[in-house]
Amino acid sequence: MWAYKDKGVAYVNWCAEMAAAQNIGVPWIMCQQQSAPPPIISTCNGFYCHTFKPKNTLIPKMFTENWTGWFKKWGQKDPHRPAEDLAYSVARFFQAGGVLINYYMYHGGTNFGRTSGGPFITTSYDYDAPLDEFGNLNQPKWGHLKQLHAAIKVGERVLTNGTATTKVYGNGVELTTYTNSITGERFCFLSNNNQIEEATVVLEEGNIFVVPAWSVSILGGCNKEIFNTAKVSTQTSIMVKKQMDDETAKLSWMWTPETIKDTLLGQGIFTVRQLLEQKRVTSDVSDYLWYMTSFDVNGTSWKDATLSVKSSGQVLYAYVNGHLIGSQSGYAFQFKNPVSLMPGTNNLTLLSVTVGLQGLNGGPVVLTDNKNVTIDLSSNTWKYKIGLNGETERLHDPKSPHSRLQFSSEFLELFIGMPMVYNTEFKAPPGTDPVVVDLQGTGKGHAWINGNSIGRFWPARITDSNGCGTECDYRGKYNERKCLSNCGNPSQRWYHVPRSFLNDDNNTLILFEEMGGNPSQVSFQTVTVGSIYANVSECNTLELSCQGGQTISQIKFASFGDPQGKCGSFQKGSCDADLSISYLEKECVGRERCSIDVSDATFGSTECANFTKRLAVEAIC
Repeated sequence: MWAYKDKGVAYVNWCAEMAAAQNIGVPWIMCQQQSAPPPIISTCNGFYCHTFKPKNTLIPKMFTENWTGWFKKWGQKDPHRPAEDLAYSVARFFQAGGVLINYYMYHGGTNFGRTSGGPFITTSYDYDAPLDEFGNLNQPKWGHLKQLHAAIKVGERVLTNGTATTKVYGNGVELTTYTNSITGERFCFLSNNNQIEEATVVLEEGNIFVVPAWSVSILGGCNKEIFNTAKVSTQTSIMVKKQMDDETAKLSWMWTPETIKDTLLGQGIFTVRQLLEQKRVTSDVSDYLWYMTSFDVNGTSWKDATLSVKSSGQVLYAYVNGHLIGSQSGYAFQFKNPVSLMPGTNNLTLLSVTVGLQGLNGGPVVLTDNKNVTIDLSSNTWKYKIGLNGETERLHDPKSPHSRLQFSSEFLELFIGMPMVYNTEFKAPPGTDPVVVDLQGTGKGHAWINGNSIGRFWPARITDSNGCGTECDYRGKYNERKCLSNCGNPSQRWYHVPRSFLNDDNNTLILFEEMGGNPSQVSFQTVTVGSIYANVSECNTLELSCQGGQTISQIKFASFGDPQGKCGSFQKGSCDADLSISYLEKECVGRERCSIDVSDATFGSTECANFTKRLAVEAIC
């Protein structure tokens, strides 16, 4: 709206009037639209919305997108939003009078086919959501939110029928009290918005509460802490990929080159005297559009020339006289590459590839010789061809009449480096755990299982190696550049294969390899819980669980007292209950899940000083 100024405002008003005129009987909302005209409800999207105020005080305060994470993009590191911060944003919103929270995303997903937006959004759309891309519990985020929701529901009657008052203590500390004037019931949110210092607060009744930095304590009856956003008392699950180790897991490949001779010779489908915008030409039926033209040069100065192409993204391959001279990728870039031209007629072929959106858009395309003489080819006669020959022949479909006839199992080394189509058969991994295909070693392209697209792949796109070494601190405002992981690795290596795509007997994997990767390392794996960690204070109940029928096989570490360290490096502290490991082994080993009351009653008294004890656990599924 803002870009169009007054006309944008007029359009938004028209949209609102049109929608309301349908009289469908339910409210309409506009996300991120403070100027939404009545009766439309303006709502908030973002990482935090507690400061959001609807334009009209008579409409509800709604948080329509609480961003649980962020997009995973080719060439970028994985963003992670800590569970403590996500819970903080929810509690702060309800403290500030919010009435509705909707998560984006609560369940991660996969961009099958060519459905990823963009540009550069990966096939994986996990989004660090409470339920991950495969449907697994993303612990501790899922469990922490579950406990938060239960705590807020304790105050349901007061929150929906009471009035709120807020007392400011200073240094970022606020107490909001909801009171039901009829029943006298109370429900409180005690927040500490200081990013560094914890706060000790004495309420009027004499109750003392210690609130960690950047957290909210929810107080049932305003006298008992029933939840704190920074105190995680649920397990952390470390997910692992398990590969089948029998002979059926080995893949035998057949292949056929993608034929590009026609386009290298300038054979297109239609001709136009200009450079056309890619998305308009292809109607988005393919990632690929061929641009072909010919031109004449004279003299020896063109033996040492430069080709320059302006592209709005995302990948460009340039061929001159049938030979690949270079390629480049990016959000928007200026492709520049040396080229040796011959006197007389030369052929130029450009393959523009989208990865979500955009593409070649009008150029310019310019040649410059070693004397700075330039030729602008942008208004040349250009021939066009949409897509690849393999797409037209449906080589990705095992049922296509072309899919078997052209494949060979010989002389693979002669073709690596060329556009290729690879074909293999495999058995579905047993069990019910989610299935992934590890495309390590491949370059860039598109993958299909039994004719179903599992999306674009690009393991050759490696993330920057810097920026992942620091420990993630949940305190302070979150943004997508905070708490990053996966430095120096492929942006995405594993690709989701829904079991609904798989047959009980034989299955077919087909890869279109665009840039010369080798499929010899490709394998099928399952995703499951490997290790479980927890570090929970006393007076809580700890629930440990595996998944997919797996049971807890080992308790590697357990200590009730003052354990030190963090997940993966726990150590006993100055005091420790002798029964810690034996009790966990008795209650949990051999079971898919177990529940532990973290207290002296469970583990016996310890010789600890007078402080809140903790239980630290590391278990193996």
